[in-house]
Amino acid sequence: MAAAAGLILPGDGIMIAGKLYSGVALTLENCLLPPESVHCSPSRAHGLSARTEEQLRIRMCEMIQNAGVLLRLPQVAMATAQILFHRFFYCKSFVRHCAETVAMACLQLASKIEEEPRRVRDVLNVFHHLKHAAGNRLVSPLLLDEVYVSRKSHVIKAERRVLKELGFCVHVKHPHKVIVMYLQVLECEKNTRLLQIAWNYMNDSLRTDVFLRFSAETVACACIFLSARVLQLAGLSLLSDPSA
Repeated sequence: MAAAAGLILPGDGIMIAGKLYSGVALTLENCLLPPESVHCSPSRAHGLSARTEEQLRIRMCEMIQNAGVLLRLPQVAMATAQILFHRFFYCKSFVRHCAETVAMACLQLASKIEEEPRRVRDVLNVFHHLKHAAGNRLVSPLLLDEVYVSRKSHVIKAERRVLKELGFCVHVKHPHKVIVMYLQVLECEKNTRLLQIAWNYMNDSLRTDVFLRFSAETVACACIFLSARVLQLAGLSLLSDPSA
């Protein structure tokens, strides 16, 4: 691809005035985990068991989802936050970083990415409420004291750390629209129950690292296939064949 500054050579860099400079490749394929990284996360290297890591991911993603509902964020923002959370903790360890602080930072960042920004103060308040509201207990408000100022500072720093570790590549391709498009191709877009179950599967899978391992199109096909199998719909079995 020719450019005014010079010639961009794929895989080699950028040639400017006869000198070769390293290039930057921004593609969503860079966000997919290589197979060897799935079972070798930084947390595992620091001695955290696979079961504990899985529970931390599920717990914090549920916190992000519930906080997003209280903040009246669109589902796409909550989905983005959860995927950013998973990406970060395949770069860094749960042992070295506070999962709750990173979760708040990811939700704060996702709200900006999806153009539904929320104040850090609001994010802190809803996480505080969710953390202490178990068992219908009366939750005392979050006081604006030194502890609050410290927590706010930690969230802001964590947001910057997430951006840095992800190389500012925070775009996420969600399968929401892909599911609708595929159902239109299959002439099943009027089957609201099929669509709702497929969306439920997709939203539940945000608690796992499936979005880091497979493309949005693959996840969409899997959600539709599982939904069709639950509803015992014939004619959608072709979705189980990756070559179809």
